[in-house]
Amino acid sequence: PETVLKNQEMEFGRNRERLQFFKWSSKVFENVSIIPPETGTAHQVNLEYLSRVVFDVKDFLHPDSVVGTDSHTTMVNGLGILGWGVGGIETEAVMLGMPLTLPLPEVVGCELTGTVSPFATSIDIVLSITKHLRQADVAGKFVEFFGSGVSQLSVADRTTIANMCPEYGAILSFFPVDNVTLKHLKHAGFDKAKLEVTEAYLKAVKLFRNDESSSREPEYSQVVQVSLSSIIPYVSGPKRSQDRVAVNNMKSDFQACLNEKSGVKGFQIAAEKQNDIVPVQYEGNEYKLSHGCVVIAAVISCTNNCNPSVMLAAGLLAKKAVEAGLVVKPYIRTSLSPGSGMVTHYLSSSGVLPYLSKLGFEVVGYGCSTCVGNTAPLPEAIRNAIKQGDLIACGVLSGTKNFEGRLCDCVRANYLASPPLVVAYAIAGTVHIDFDTEPLGTGFNGKSIYLRDIWPTRQELHTVEEERVISSMFKELKEKMEKGNKRWNLLEAPESTLFPWDLKSTYIRCPSFFDKLAKEAAPPRAVENAHVLLFLGDSVTTDHISPAGSIARSSAAAKYLTSKGLTPREFNSYGARRGNDAVMTRGTFANIKLLNKFIGKPAPKTIHFPSGQTLDVFEAAELYQKEGIPVIILAGKKYGLGSSRDWAAKGPFLLGVKAVLAESYEKVHRSQLIGIGIAPLQFRPGENPSTLGLTGREQFSILFPPDLLPRMTLDIKTSTGKVFSVIALFENNMEITLYKNGGSLNFVARRFL
Repeated sequence: PETVLKNQEMEFGRNRERLQFFKWSSKVFENVSIIPPETGTAHQVNLEYLSRVVFDVKDFLHPDSVVGTDSHTTMVNGLGILGWGVGGIETEAVMLGMPLTLPLPEVVGCELTGTVSPFATSIDIVLSITKHLRQADVAGKFVEFFGSGVSQLSVADRTTIANMCPEYGAILSFFPVDNVTLKHLKHAGFDKAKLEVTEAYLKAVKLFRNDESSSREPEYSQVVQVSLSSIIPYVSGPKRSQDRVAVNNMKSDFQACLNEKSGVKGFQIAAEKQNDIVPVQYEGNEYKLSHGCVVIAAVISCTNNCNPSVMLAAGLLAKKAVEAGLVVKPYIRTSLSPGSGMVTHYLSSSGVLPYLSKLGFEVVGYGCSTCVGNTAPLPEAIRNAIKQGDLIACGVLSGTKNFEGRLCDCVRANYLASPPLVVAYAIAGTVHIDFDTEPLGTGFNGKSIYLRDIWPTRQELHTVEEERVISSMFKELKEKMEKGNKRWNLLEAPESTLFPWDLKSTYIRCPSFFDKLAKEAAPPRAVENAHVLLFLGDSVTTDHISPAGSIARSSAAAKYLTSKGLTPREFNSYGARRGNDAVMTRGTFANIKLLNKFIGKPAPKTIHFPSGQTLDVFEAAELYQKEGIPVIILAGKKYGLGSSRDWAAKGPFLLGVKAVLAESYEKVHRSQLIGIGIAPLQFRPGENPSTLGLTGREQFSILFPPDLLPRMTLDIKTSTGKVFSVIALFENNMEITLYKNGGSLNFVARRFL
């Protein structure tokens, strides 16, 4: 417990100036609320506190929508709220009243039909739908779910599917509001009047989904069909996570593994030894071990934090098992590692922790455990029996890794399974079982208990989740939001309308974006005799451009901070210092893995061509600016991959970069470049620096006509006399307007001049 308190104390200490700035902004700007530290993650607060679904502003109703800089923003689509992630520059402009523009996307309808298998968990469903969408090629499109199967998905399932948009490339995945959503909103704290208005409005404007056959389905650009009936539970193993085994084939598959030659799946056990039984004495009782016996069972939630309902399913199964009189044999090493506080909340508020404990699944901690071999040694008697009989003993866990011999040197078969299946196999004591025809064990009064007798139905799971877990979770978050916390409440912040910049601060500095801002935008100026600051290859990420991690001691940013009297221990990270443009500009292209073709090896260096010196990128850019020489960047395919980091555009802008010339761009980063006033130019198909014979040592001149149009072809002239054409990668007139204004921030600022 003291670790959490120490971390919170350090966070407030290191980030005090930033937090004071945030608190000041919430006082002086209308409609700005600050979520204080220690409240919850962005997407959690978005879903559980900020969501309105329908806005009621002075009796004018309109649908809720959101854009955010968090990659999990798409989760809100599971609640019937249109939302997706954009860059920081676009978000700043939206906050100041500018519309967000994008080409009208195709909308792909994903029809869910059939009935989910009773043994399929939420994770089975989510991963199966994700796989179908990835195969359907929905990149850059909106996805909307419809069909009779949608009602079988809980809001937690829906938000998880919506959250996985990056996995299948869609901009967003939208679940229209239906009766399942309304039931969830009731438990989330919506009062009766609000719910009635929400339902009536959405039905009136045809945004409410229902399962009635008479209701007309929307028209889609294309339709992808997913049958929920085809989704069955799997486990992975016995040696590799990519070897999936349907649970109903587990017994026959394990038998086949015993027969197969030693290899990726086989154990090559002689036929006459496959039915061997080894008796063993443990804690005064005799037990019989055989091939397939389970000796390690670990319920781990590192892969299930986004949808803890599968952990709840394990708890409910344990509850039913205990109530039926089932037990887990004492020699099996059982453990429970919840993975996050959210999972613990699910398990404790639903009252299932004591039942997991009765079956031996005690909480062992929150860090990496059984997956990486962190498990208590097996009892010596059990180890000796396994070795004596040369048995293929098994471990079953709900983690991510099951490399052979990793859990324990005498456990040769390891299976990854969902949390409830881990509990089921622990009770059965073997993986050599057909759950459909064989009982897990004997309960009270000698009655045979099958898995189907204790497996929680989806309806049971949803009821407990909504009525007990969700309601208490929302209540707790609401209290946190309303009360704040002691440190935040006591934090003093300026009262002035204008922020009193502290010239000594190394965290918060008045940025230089508006230093030379004229009231009227000038027409785009030609870029004349520009040098190439960097000559980069393919897949340059935003982390290469603007790292968020620690500040290297030899970097330009470190030299700056040292000159301000800071020690390396006080440097903090680039992410923490993004309120200081002097640090962030020096951190631009400071990634040690940056591969600049001028240098030939990974290093944050470049050549200043007028002098021939090899310098830090910042030092070279600073020299070019003093000499009045513009600079551009040459790059390959997929420039700007990764997180939508606004400093990956702001940093190059402050270094004096006027244009980027690449083979292709990541779409969010392309928008960020325009949003700060850097021209994104693209080589024509089939052309690149190599085919055009460019070395990057030439000087480049680019003329922008006054009547610039979307995707216009421009000519570039080099100092060697070569002329070639490129595409000005503006998608619409709004982007051209922003570029002519020097970016979104300048465009918005001019409205106040």
